[in-house]
Amino acid sequence: MRPLDRLPSIKVKLGVVIVATVVGTVLVLRVGARLDLTLPVRVLLATGIGLLFVQVLARGTTSPLREMAAAATAMARGDHSVRVRATSRDEVGELARAFNTMAAQLADVDRQRRDLVANVSHELRTPIGALQALLENLADGVEPTDPAAIRTALAQTERLGRLVEQLLDLSRLESGGLALEPVSFGVRELLEQATRECELGDRPVRLKVCVQPGDLHATGDPERMHQVVTNLLDNAVRHSPPEGRVWLSAHAAGSRTRIEVADEGPGIAPHEAERVFERFYRADAARNGAGSGLGLAIARWIVDAHGGAIRAEGRDPGGCRMVVELPA
Repeated sequence: MRPLDRLPSIKVKLGVVIVATVVGTVLVLRVGARLDLTLPVRVLLATGIGLLFVQVLARGTTSPLREMAAAATAMARGDHSVRVRATSRDEVGELARAFNTMAAQLADVDRQRRDLVANVSHELRTPIGALQALLENLADGVEPTDPAAIRTALAQTERLGRLVEQLLDLSRLESGGLALEPVSFGVRELLEQATRECELGDRPVRLKVCVQPGDLHATGDPERMHQVVTNLLDNAVRHSPPEGRVWLSAHAAGSRTRIEVADEGPGIAPHEAERVFERFYRADAARNGAGSGLGLAIARWIVDAHGGAIRAEGRDPGGCRMVVELPA
């Protein structure tokens, strides 16, 4: 029971408690005098009534503090599901609501930490297991030491290296330790360089670059923006059908520079358009499990650091369009 929850301030609550206690004491003394009670008895009764008023009226002010102390102890043990009642309108109620918000954020951070550990373990275990099996076969003589086996081992090692590099990049981005060096750079040169690197792979996909105007420039860190375009292009190529097409285009859009990477793959469902930028998230229709699930998360961090925006859009009749907008 919290009879003073509706009062908006602790000062008002204390005033009510003091006034009620004084009035109750005076009434008890006067009633005791009329009943011809001795002074010690009247004082004792008045003291008891006063303490009862304080206990009843002040309980709603102090109980949230006790609940927060117990909840803090539980959270220190790792239980982030504990919440406190926040029914009062005073400063203690505001503190209780802030405490619940903090507890919810800590629970979310703890969930992300557990997910990160589980996902990293899974991502590392797959190439390490394949590489270990191959090397054991080579060491035992089960498979001959031929160029194909060496290329397979190299591919798994490169996959491990990419994953570790992405994890390091993501850690530096989240901690703010990855400094940007913005300069004016040519957008066409950036897209064509990313295209040339992508064409070194063995995926039979046709790439096309279109920049209007041809001398379009943007301001940003060209090395990090190259990383963004490379991640988007790698996703588009990986999810495109054989002999499919991928378009890289850029143009000025008002006060911004707009870069698009479009493909003919399965596309991304509207309800997953935001979640694909989460770490290790994979949409069933849009991702086939070949990537690490970190590329789009890193791309969003870099674009956000530039003051820009990145989003996924659908294409007609099918496919996905990743849009990056940078301040011109």
